[in-house]
Amino acid sequence: MSRAVAASSPPKMRVSRKAAYVLPTLFTAGNIFLGFLAIVKTIQGALMAAGGDFSSNEHFEIAAKSIGIAVVLDGLDGRIARMTNTVSDFGRELDSLADVITFGIAPAILAFVWGIQFVTPGAAGFATDHLRQIGYFVVFAYLLCGSARLARFNVQTAPPPGKAKPDHRFFVGLPIPAAAGLIAALVYALNCEPLREPGYALVWLGLVGMIAFLMISTWRYISFKDLNLVQPRKPLSLLFFGALIWSIWNYSQPVLLVIAVTYLLSGFVLKGASLWRRMRKVSEPEPETHEQVSV
Repeated sequence: MSRAVAASSPPKMRVSRKAAYVLPTLFTAGNIFLGFLAIVKTIQGALMAAGGDFSSNEHFEIAAKSIGIAVVLDGLDGRIARMTNTVSDFGRELDSLADVITFGIAPAILAFVWGIQFVTPGAAGFATDHLRQIGYFVVFAYLLCGSARLARFNVQTAPPPGKAKPDHRFFVGLPIPAAAGLIAALVYALNCEPLREPGYALVWLGLVGMIAFLMISTWRYISFKDLNLVQPRKPLSLLFFGALIWSIWNYSQPVLLVIAVTYLLSGFVLKGASLWRRMRKVSEPEPETHEQVSV
């Protein structure tokens, strides 16, 4: 009887192991679906605005929310894979392809359609045409820099033998989910009404261009990989997370925008602190060495 039980247990263990591998893949599949949904809704929003309805566009809103939810799923699939010890090369490559779609192509299309496509020509029709051409370049630069950021991350995660891994506490460059989340948070915070003033569109392109630069920069951003979701929490931290969830539920537009902007600015803070330490190290005088002369 005991032999029969022992013989039947390994297949069950193999089945549970396969199910553990499927779980993070399901989150990645959900990430891809949300990217696809964001692209479709952006196209529908463009068709709605092309008909002359420039009010709050529910299609742009759904596109922005889809990207925001995908940011959460992207953070969970990696954590689940590490918690269940199911990290694999296939999962890493699939996650990168999903990120290109959801955090690269989808926000790039949303940024152009929402921020550039419906700018009113007015008396400066010639300048508006140039603005649209600049928009093509800047949005493509965002997509290209995001793809390069993902490629660099994969190389740093699995470096060649003999090369040390980077500090896991920090990302090198702005992560592409954070970049996409900032674009989505801005669209959502501005009631999803497409921009029509050339001045606002120029500011928008400047912001998208800055985000593209930060993704390929070497500035450090906190990774939050040390944050353990299963360990016991202090009552104060539980109160903080509860207040954060309540704030997002009731005041989602300003709260999500503040979170996205704060994370973006954290890279400036870390860069400034690094430069300050270097300046202090250079300005500090070297200690004098006194040689003892024996008589």
